[in-house]
Amino acid sequence: MKLSGYFLPVLKETPTDAQIVSHQLMLRAGMIKQTSAGIYAWLPLGLRVLRKIEAVVREEQDKAGAVELLMPTIQAADLWRESGRYDAYGPEMLRFNDRHDREMLFGPTNEEMITAIFRDSVRSYRDLPRTLYHIQWKFRDETRPRFGVMRGREFLMKDAYSFDLDEAGGQASYRAMFVAYLRTFARMGLKAVPVRAPTGPIGGNLSHEFHILAETGESEIFYDAALEDVDITDAGAVEQLTGIYAMEAEEHAKVENCPVPADRLRSRRGIEVGHIFFFGNKYTKAMGMTVQGPEGSAVVPQMGSYGIGVSRLVGGVIEASHDKDGIVWPDAIAPFKVGLINLRVDDAACAAVADDLYAKLSAAGVEVLYDDRDERGGAKFATMDLIGVPWQVVIGPKGVAAGVVELKRRGGGDREELSIESALARLTA
Repeated sequence: MKLSGYFLPVLKETPTDAQIVSHQLMLRAGMIKQTSAGIYAWLPLGLRVLRKIEAVVREEQDKAGAVELLMPTIQAADLWRESGRYDAYGPEMLRFNDRHDREMLFGPTNEEMITAIFRDSVRSYRDLPRTLYHIQWKFRDETRPRFGVMRGREFLMKDAYSFDLDEAGGQASYRAMFVAYLRTFARMGLKAVPVRAPTGPIGGNLSHEFHILAETGESEIFYDAALEDVDITDAGAVEQLTGIYAMEAEEHAKVENCPVPADRLRSRRGIEVGHIFFFGNKYTKAMGMTVQGPEGSAVVPQMGSYGIGVSRLVGGVIEASHDKDGIVWPDAIAPFKVGLINLRVDDAACAAVADDLYAKLSAAGVEVLYDDRDERGGAKFATMDLIGVPWQVVIGPKGVAAGVVELKRRGGGDREELSIESALARLTA
């Protein structure tokens, strides 16, 4: 992509109404534009990152055996009355009547809808277990939306729902999704801490939140230092992690005698980016769902619910990975792999080398943002640092004369001069 034809409305100054780093940098980097309170348009750069995160989430859900579908954003109020949640959910649910005066709502979550779909489609225990998921926009009418995409009213969510014949099966589905979450966040370069959590309006008795550690995190979490030594690739990682003390400050304060010795108790800031629940037959029983069991009798399936804030993760990653110059994207979710900078677009030799390198990288499948604008070098460097592309290739007259380009790693700032062929080989490896 040539920057001269791209839409990247970067800002030099930090907007005064942006309170946290991720909100500031997303606005400055031209990733989002607020359209009303808590609602944002995703501009091209932001959308690329959003889609990269969505792809990682989708791949790990598929590996875990979950099956993707897509449910609508608008739901009928009658569906929620079946579960008894319509009147109990609260004012954050956006409710309205359609032109036929039917009560409708903009879905904040999908337990009722997925239960109705499964109930109307499955009859036998042979159809279990199943885990279904979708990635869809939600709306919750927050009283005070703030912090950009970290607490907006409209947000992109991955939610999965498991159906099992019995509690043992439900626990197995829960563990499988637990592992999928650890893998998902690790692929994004994030250290995720699973924290035992209250179940809230979703219901159930088993629940974990996943917090990524960041100094600017909105939550304070307390945990046993033993968590830091758990290898998430180990087969027993789930049992280890669920057995180690970790709680948000509000829940920790309720514990009279903390079982963790003071020298092992850690306190860090965290950002919640995922939440999983096992709630048994809360919805299947309320909504009259049964399947024929192995012995022929009717069985009420057990359910779990598993959410990841896809759009929230964009802000969360920035909070965990930035410096004074801007965003530092992990490779797996960067909008582009390479930022190609031509320092002298009016120099025929520089332009020829830059154009050739751009063509070769693109042909090799490398995502390149090529700054071919007639701008000062300092402005080009500032833009590339701000948007956080992992690699920068700098082409200038002196380097071209010597047959070299400068290669810079955004994270860490390491620089080296390489031949054009060596730079190409490094970036396409």
